[in-house]
Amino acid sequence: HNQQPTNRIMADGIAHGSDWCTIESDPGVFTTLIEKFGVKGAELSELWSLDDDSLSHLVTDGNKVYGLIFLFKWVAGHHSASSDDGSSTAGKPLMGGDVPSGLFFAKQTVQNACATQAILSVLLNAASKDADASGSGTMDTDDGSSGDKLILGDTLTNLSSFLVDLPFDMRGESIGASEDIRSAHNSFARRDAFLSDPDKARRAATEDDDVFHFIAYVPHANGTVYELDGLKSGPVSCGPYDNSDDASPLSWLTTARTAIQDRIDKYAATEIKFNLMGVVNDRRPVLQAKLTHLRAAGLDNSSDEVATILAELAGEEEKRTKWKVENERRQHNYLPFCMELIRSLAGSGKLPDIVKTANERQVEARKQMMAQKMAAMQQK
Repeated sequence: HNQQPTNRIMADGIAHGSDWCTIESDPGVFTTLIEKFGVKGAELSELWSLDDDSLSHLVTDGNKVYGLIFLFKWVAGHHSASSDDGSSTAGKPLMGGDVPSGLFFAKQTVQNACATQAILSVLLNAASKDADASGSGTMDTDDGSSGDKLILGDTLTNLSSFLVDLPFDMRGESIGASEDIRSAHNSFARRDAFLSDPDKARRAATEDDDVFHFIAYVPHANGTVYELDGLKSGPVSCGPYDNSDDASPLSWLTTARTAIQDRIDKYAATEIKFNLMGVVNDRRPVLQAKLTHLRAAGLDNSSDEVATILAELAGEEEKRTKWKVENERRQHNYLPFCMELIRSLAGSGKLPDIVKTANERQVEARKQMMAQKMAAMQQK
């Protein structure tokens, strides 16, 4: 989607320079990232639509949605992403005593940390909201005995305790200075020497570059959904939701959906570079608990109920295996293979024709990109 050689969007930040790398916006990447933090009982799930069916699927069978993270193309002056003029329909950032008790927010002060900071914002707010998540910070087993509880782990539990009394900007500085958080984030750095030369100064993004930014949406116990954008001076209220005991779990999600749709609607119709994920509970402990209950009731693997649960568990494990393979490929250095392939093609005399074809495709792609930009400008 941008200059990076991947079919997925790279999560970029808009802040001061740093030694944080860009990482790919992918549920497998982000789930592995939070597990490196020590988090248990949570994963990232991608949403391809904002319709009712997609949101309902997130909360099927009582599944929890701790928050949403939304990736969009940042355009200076377009969405007030770095200003506090209050032009957004969600309103102005809250400061001081207007910030509700227990709502975690941190300003982003380092570049390329927006994805990690958005995820941390969801996790730390979920822990604050759910007393079960802020207990010991550890889990004794991985066999599902913890049920569907969110466990932050020692790293985030200690970080949360340290940040609680700091101002928003110092919270961002502290996150950026955390070696544990930065190391986990940078473990997803590309291993390609052509793309990550440590001796080469970073080029500042220009208006021709695609720069992306992550923000979070979380429900609060006061019955309000908040947008957490690290480039703003404080959290932004998106509107109320029904937080009563018998309320639909979709209540806060529909409020967040309105705010997200408002952002999307401000772009030209040709803009499709958005990405939305939910931070949800790991379904495996829930499925294991159901399986244990069914077997305790005397049902064996031949019953339809048990077979269904086993199939769902197998699907979850297959998904995790796929994520593991994909992450290993992301972190592998393919440069030696590419160099040997180029030598082989050159030796066989095929390289000139391949280069010619590639250049022709690049020219055509640039023409299409310019046509799309012109069409977008005419719509404004």
